[in-house]
Amino acid sequence: MTQLERFQNTLKNSEFDAAIISSELNQRYISGFNYTDGYILIGREKAYLLTDFRYIEAANAAVKDFEILMPQGSMLATVGELIGENGYKKVAIEDATLSCKMLEAFREKMPAECELVFGASAILTKQRMVKLPYELERIEKAQSITDAAFEHILGFISPDVTEIDVALELEFFMRRHGAESLAFDTIAVSGPASSLPHGEPSNVKLRKGFLTMDFGAKYEGYCSDMTRTVVIGKADEDIKKVYNTVLSAQLNALENMKGGMLCRDADELARSVIRDAGYGEAFGHSLGHGVGMFIHEAPSLAPRAAEDSRLESGNVVTVEPGIYLQGKYGCRIEDMVAINEDGSIHDFTKSPKQLIEL
Repeated sequence: MTQLERFQNTLKNSEFDAAIISSELNQRYISGFNYTDGYILIGREKAYLLTDFRYIEAANAAVKDFEILMPQGSMLATVGELIGENGYKKVAIEDATLSCKMLEAFREKMPAECELVFGASAILTKQRMVKLPYELERIEKAQSITDAAFEHILGFISPDVTEIDVALELEFFMRRHGAESLAFDTIAVSGPASSLPHGEPSNVKLRKGFLTMDFGAKYEGYCSDMTRTVVIGKADEDIKKVYNTVLSAQLNALENMKGGMLCRDADELARSVIRDAGYGEAFGHSLGHGVGMFIHEAPSLAPRAAEDSRLESGNVVTVEPGIYLQGKYGCRIEDMVAINEDGSIHDFTKSPKQLIEL
């Protein structure tokens, strides 16, 4: 089953006659075509992809199951005309990404009898949570590139390189080895800066203590996400305690997570280990998040996750506990896993996790 067929099946069982997909990532998700200007209109039986001269040849060659159109005038007006021709009355829009200005533009171009309603974002969010086999294969490939980058960077790191040098080397390696782009901006922070969960690399030489690297590749639209923390110099007993606590928390989650489990209970598997070690206040973010074409998507493994939010087959989530001691240092270890049909866990991440001193 294609992503389009999945979406149309949901439409057939909803109040909506059609949906307008306007965000670039969701357009690529639903059609498989990567372009930056146009709209997708999906009805219960028909689907249209609208684009301009720059993409029309590539779209005609690559896209199946959609009628490909290149409007000569206003693209949005053409969407309105198609809605009128097909008699669509209630049309869902991507409320999570549509600006107020664009919403007004939509309303101006739609037939008078057409009602634009929120709902497309919710359908897409729920659909993206459960990956199809081809999506899992692309995520696996993206992570294999990321694992190779970590192996490479261990031989690159020295006291003479800067945090920016490390971040750029990771990026260059991943691009040279098949990544279409980065999945997100690379984090490479050392010494006191490692206490910042989302710190930015700076043009300073690596400082002694923890070096935290959070990075990922994007392969054919799909992201990987991994964090490894190494030690520059020799680890003292306090550093070893922090590192081993984070590792124990992550391993406890990986060994005990399973399909059907409440997302908040998965978070607690790691959080309880860190709390019992006396670092509870130093773990301020959730255990993990979904990953796909979006680097952050549902589900969320968080203490405040919805009471009915459970892990299910096809979910891909990160498992990334951390301890951050303000002004001192921080440590995070992150793998990316999928929930198998039998409820077991498949870990995409192969990089070693033992304490590494460089």
